[in-house]
Amino acid sequence: METAEASTDLRVRMWAPVGQAVALLLGPYAEVVLHDPDTDRILAIWNPMGSRGPGDPSLLGELDTLDPSARDVFGPYEKVLADGRRLSSVSAVLRDPDGKAAAVLCVNLDRTPLEHAAAVLSAFGAPTTSRPEPLFEQDWNERVQHIVGAYVRECGRPLERLTRADRLAVLARLEEAKVFAVRRATPVVASALRVSRSTLYGLLAELRTPSTKDHTS
Repeated sequence: METAEASTDLRVRMWAPVGQAVALLLGPYAEVVLHDPDTDRILAIWNPMGSRGPGDPSLLGELDTLDPSARDVFGPYEKVLADGRRLSSVSAVLRDPDGKAAAVLCVNLDRTPLEHAAAVLSAFGAPTTSRPEPLFEQDWNERVQHIVGAYVRECGRPLERLTRADRLAVLARLEEAKVFAVRRATPVVASALRVSRSTLYGLLAELRTPSTKDHTS
């Protein structure tokens, strides 16, 4: 259930019962993540949905850019995984007695079981506000997941059945979002699309090669 470093960090010790309680209540369909806004690293994670763990980058963005009228709680807002699953997420800024942001607590709820349930249950946990971009403007990894997942939902086909044209369309969206301007983006995109790096390089070359029609008058 829990992935947390055996450290003496006071924030982990203070908020671990909260993270464990929420993960137990909503598990196995929710993960709870405690972030360090100063180092931009994950402090602890309960019921992780992926491979990330303590010490990995948080990529939350600068908390100073957030509107203070938001009362330190954001969401529920929507996130999309590469496999098409939609998440409802809530983020809360946790402050110390001096008012300084000491940590950020995020809860990510997989909505798939709710979407398959009765209509009265499917509305539970639905996002009601737009995603707080200042928290995630630096998270290009999540941007990849969001773009790929959105395309999968639009076309109605799983990743394994995407055609070459589909993959080129997804790569065009990623290119427009300037994802490939980030170092080490290629293996992340290849993993999200479930293709080899060589295949991805071939698709990128095809995407970036001007059509012969462009040279005809």
